[in-house]
Amino acid sequence: MNESTHDYARYLSGLRMVFDHLPLEETKRAADILFQAYQNDRSVFLFGNGGSAALASHLATELAKGTHFPGPAALEHVRRIKALALTDNGPLLTAWSNDLSYELVFARQLENFVRAGDVAFGISSSGNSPNVLRALELARRVGATTIGMTGCGGGKMKDLLDCPIIVPSNVGQQVEDAHHVLGHLIYLDLKARIESMVLPT
Repeated sequence: MNESTHDYARYLSGLRMVFDHLPLEETKRAADILFQAYQNDRSVFLFGNGGSAALASHLATELAKGTHFPGPAALEHVRRIKALALTDNGPLLTAWSNDLSYELVFARQLENFVRAGDVAFGISSSGNSPNVLRALELARRVGATTIGMTGCGGGKMKDLLDCPIIVPSNVGQQVEDAHHVLGHLIYLDLKARIESMVLPT
């Protein structure tokens, strides 16, 4: 085994250890919160930076489209999950960054929409991204429920979360890998719950 292949094996071995200790109870609790928001016709706002921004977009897509069940006319007016990634409006992100500060790009967007009973879903591998923290602080002030996926012990973010999902790793890439898996678990859980409600058995 050459040195490069050895590095691959070592990374995967470490990742398997992380996957063996994923915070599944907290992940299910996050699905419970999101399902309650769905039942109460509330909105879900997702946000993060870099790879976490990509996951926010990915998970918002899964929630909004993947839980949309085509079918007979009777399903046309079934309630959908209202999920929006605050990472996806490039002009708005750059406007807030240029005119105010990058630290407030998510909080200022939330101000326009978030209400009590909505869900703010922050994603940060370190748990210390200032713009994620500011958005979570705002969400708590208005009475929204806060969910967060993080790692590295949770950082400052964990104290702002009603539902902290903390991956047991200090390696950023492993944390992001785990976040993708946990995001898919949440999505599949919600999809199954909604499908059982709206589709005939």
